[in-house]
Amino acid sequence: MRIRRTDLALEARELWQEQAGGLTALPGVEARDSFREGLPVNTVRVLDEEGERALGKPRGSYVTLTLEGLASREEGIFQRAVQALAQELSGLMAGVPRNGLVLVAGLGNRAITPDAIGPKVHQNVLVTRHLVRQMPEHFGALRPVASLAAEVMGTTGLESGEVVRAVCEKVNPACVVAVDALASRSLKRLCRTIQLSDTGITPGSGVGNHRMGLTRESLGVPVVALGVPTVVDGATLAADLLGADHPPDLGEGRDLLVTPKDIDSQVDDLSKVIGYGISMALQPGISLEELELLLS
Repeated sequence: MRIRRTDLALEARELWQEQAGGLTALPGVEARDSFREGLPVNTVRVLDEEGERALGKPRGSYVTLTLEGLASREEGIFQRAVQALAQELSGLMAGVPRNGLVLVAGLGNRAITPDAIGPKVHQNVLVTRHLVRQMPEHFGALRPVASLAAEVMGTTGLESGEVVRAVCEKVNPACVVAVDALASRSLKRLCRTIQLSDTGITPGSGVGNHRMGLTRESLGVPVVALGVPTVVDGATLAADLLGADHPPDLGEGRDLLVTPKDIDSQVDDLSKVIGYGISMALQPGISLEELELLLS
């Protein structure tokens, strides 16, 4: 039996509720809705093994930020989105030492637009490790930050997890922030939501191409994952549009993935929001105006 494909904990909980006949209480899972900078935030916490089995997600916190107004470029939305993301990320990194090195890992394939979120975020992150080391008298107040674009195995011959682990062994970060593209079950969430979690990430999971996971267990340090849904599985989309209980068998189209027609501009916008949000979370003393100047 085919199942609806989604990487979002919010949607996994929705699917469980639909299958349970609309029940809201899910054993082993807590959920709440709130707002940050006027933007909707949904937080799902998987508490135990029962919750892990129900959602198919490891225990931990999953925060989904909905970027209402970003696609239409609503006035002030960029600043609010960056600040909201920075605040949520700071909350998930509360246990990381204030001056500890953070490694940002952008996962994906820059040659395929829906999968280019990670490499493009890498270009929008303020890196400071070299400045802090070489000129501490001028930049000693900044947190050391390093960043890399861990490309896919097809272009490097290396799993992105292997690349990130090798770098971690060399530079000993206090935390890794991994960014990747995800899959959603719904068109309305494509390029409109960002999921943050403290459980790590499995590169390629959004397209069913699972690789070595980036987790505390595999890297030896805390891993905070950020993901943006950029594709919907074709069968999952068909089931939602038809109101079917299970995704249909699409035959030769079973591996079809659907993405917005303006995915290039949406990926550019989201990459900047995420890169700036990460930078503001890691450097809370820097304003958005200063950040734009430093990254321009």
